[in-house]
Amino acid sequence: MSVVKIDGKGRMTIPKALGLKETRAIVIPAGSFFVVVPIPKKPLEVARQWLSSDLERRELKELAENAAMEDALKRAKRRKQA
Repeated sequence: MSVVKIDGKGRMTIPKALGLKETRAIVIPAGSFFVVVPIPKKPLEVARQWLSSDLERRELKELAENAAMEDALKRAKRRKQA
C-alpha cells in the first residue's frame, strides 16, 4: 500500500513499484475513495486466459449491447424518464 499526494490540478504520481508506467486505466469512483483498474495493452489476449466462450466477438458484443440497452431502459423507467 502506498500513500500518494494529489496536486492542485488533481494529478497524482503512482509509485514505480506498482509498475503502471505508460498504462491506461479505468478509475471507478467509490464514495470517498476510488479504485484504479489497469487496462492491459492487449485486453482480448489477456481475457482469453480466464474468459472462455464458444461465441464469436460479434455475438458477444451484440449480447453486451442488448444487456446495456435493457439496463438503461430499466433505469429510465425507475426514474420516470421513459
